[in-house]
Amino acid sequence: MTDKLTITKDEGRVVVFHLAGKLDGQTHQALLDAAQGEYEGGTRFLLIDLHEIEMISSAGLGTLHNIYKLFTPKDEIDAWEKEKQGEPYKSDYFKLAAASANVYYVLNIAGFLSNIPIHSDLSGALESFPK
Repeated sequence: MTDKLTITKDEGRVVVFHLAGKLDGQTHQALLDAAQGEYEGGTRFLLIDLHEIEMISSAGLGTLHNIYKLFTPKDEIDAWEKEKQGEPYKSDYFKLAAASANVYYVLNIAGFLSNIPIHSDLSGALESFPK
């Protein structure tokens, strides 16, 4: 296992962050800073590739939640809630892909998968973003 998080990026209409290593209390801020930088630079669609994430801690989960809130317009969530009370809103702006079984399990039991779409592969995730 590594002691750090590596972030590589593919640019396009949808920016893809490829993560490798641990997403924990020592590394989560690097991901949040990278996501904030992309958002401030005009990016509105972000996909995070988790296939090389070895583990995710509560700090990592908190960061994914903050990125979800950053990229997903609150007025859209509010409109969804008003129209479809009780149904989970799935973000069109922020998605995850290629999580290992262990990471998927953590995301699922933490309730993240009710609002953040997760795809089994990158190509399917990229195709799922609005045109």
